[in-house]
Amino acid sequence: MNPTLAAVAAHHAGMPPLTPTMAGVVDRMARARNPPLYTLTPAEAKAAYEKGAGVLEVPKPALERVEDFTLPARDGHALPARLYAPSHEVLPFLLYFHGGGFTVGSIATHDTLCRVLSRQSGCAVVSLDYRLAPEHKFPIAPNDAWDALAALAKNAAQWGLDGTRIAVGGDSAGGTLAAVCAILARDAGLRLALQLLFYPGMTAHQDTPSHRRFAAGPLLGEPLITWFFAQYVHNRAERDDWRFAPLNAQDVDGVAPAWLGLAECDPVVDEGIAYADKLRAAGVAVDLEIYRGVIHEFVKMGRAIPEALQAHADAARALKEALQP
Repeated sequence: MNPTLAAVAAHHAGMPPLTPTMAGVVDRMARARNPPLYTLTPAEAKAAYEKGAGVLEVPKPALERVEDFTLPARDGHALPARLYAPSHEVLPFLLYFHGGGFTVGSIATHDTLCRVLSRQSGCAVVSLDYRLAPEHKFPIAPNDAWDALAALAKNAAQWGLDGTRIAVGGDSAGGTLAAVCAILARDAGLRLALQLLFYPGMTAHQDTPSHRRFAAGPLLGEPLITWFFAQYVHNRAERDDWRFAPLNAQDVDGVAPAWLGLAECDPVVDEGIAYADKLRAAGVAVDLEIYRGVIHEFVKMGRAIPEALQAHADAARALKEALQP
């Protein structure tokens, strides 16, 4: 289907139209005929996502510091992490959790995005390789995320970071983990400057209008979401746990201010809006941006999608304003 036909089809289906550029990317994806991730084994899906993750990324920005290290999990596992910084100064930092349905993705797949956020914000970014499903099921991912944040906050000086100015962030499943960490930080008395959430997953079940509207995608649809969660949870009841679905948190009073960047043509857009509303109702400052005519994962398509470049700039500005003195 060409971009014009894709836009017409979306209109007649009652969906907001994709931008012509986004429709063109979706069309090229369809013509590539790569097997959907949900038709693969988890190992095959991980490899396929790694292979394709950088195809539409902007060129990797050079940074003065790029260092690999590990952070301790509560069970003794060493969690790989990568530090990005534009200088060797003691900098505030963002702890970033990659997306991938808790099943795919890595530091490598989100290397460019983390470099961009560091370069444009002037802050350090620490990217975490939390453990993935199906080998490591819920709640290992949120436990890893929190353990990494607690270790960084306690020992920031060890890595030349400012532990008094910390943000958490992530995209998709990583956005879920960042929101969970913001609640846990509040409960632990750890002050965070910002939670930066790109199209996070927030609900227990796929029951919002946008989930129905975009059940067939593009890119992220009902079959893939269902497959991801089948890898991640032991049973459907676990999906009601607030660490899976932060919208189920009893309260979000006193959590860090939030910046949310959502894609209009995305199954999870409604739950992102609902979480912004929940935060605002609790008196939390929220900056909500909805990028029109684009799909889930668009922030990793900066070579083709102008809205990705705008989202990079918006997120980096929010980081800089929250973290810089």
